[in-house]
Amino acid sequence: MRLRIASLTILCLALASVPAWAQWSYDNGPINGTTDAWTINFGYIVSDTFTAGGTNVTGFQFGVWEFPGDTMSSVGYSITSGENSGTVYGSGVASGSSLTDKFVSTNQFGYNIDTITVTGQNVPGLTSGTQYWLNLYNAAVPSGDPVFWDENSGVGCKGSGCPSSASESAVGTIASEAFTVYGGGCGGGCELQAGGGAPEPSSIVLFGSGILGLAGLLRRKLRW
Repeated sequence: MRLRIASLTILCLALASVPAWAQWSYDNGPINGTTDAWTINFGYIVSDTFTAGGTNVTGFQFGVWEFPGDTMSSVGYSITSGENSGTVYGSGVASGSSLTDKFVSTNQFGYNIDTITVTGQNVPGLTSGTQYWLNLYNAAVPSGDPVFWDENSGVGCKGSGCPSSASESAVGTIASEAFTVYGGGCGGGCELQAGGGAPEPSSIVLFGSGILGLAGLLRRKLRW
């Protein structure tokens, strides 16, 4: 009986590690905060491309310029096959516990630079290695002030297909913005995972060897 319990414990530990390997991210680079930014409310829509590393999007993060004292309460988004057009794979309004607004700094123009993180989303039906568009709009702050998506031109971007192409609904093509898209459904073949790189094959082998070694040790102990 004790051997069965030990075996189940090892199996649970192994399974617990699998979701981390199945995550991916597309990173268009860090916040710039000093050059330019584009309005994502008052009817304006800003769109940036990203290359999916799996079959669904679970969240995203982006940099904004806000007036001092403002904190974002909600933002609309969609993921489409074209530049704010074509097939809509998913859309929604992120707010409440699914949206956090973290102050980073104040820039030379007097704007607050914040990081917006959206979690708990599920946009399915994507194809790994295919380019899609993330469209942001209807950002809201209690004061009613404008909110601006930080432009970074994709400097420091990571992942296939970077830097992003980008457009603004009123002017057309623009330099791309600071954002990261997170997702899952890549079956362990991810180029990147949220929070770091995917495990190297050698790491996976070592992990498996460690599990087998632990199993053998527990079995010997239980026989004593």
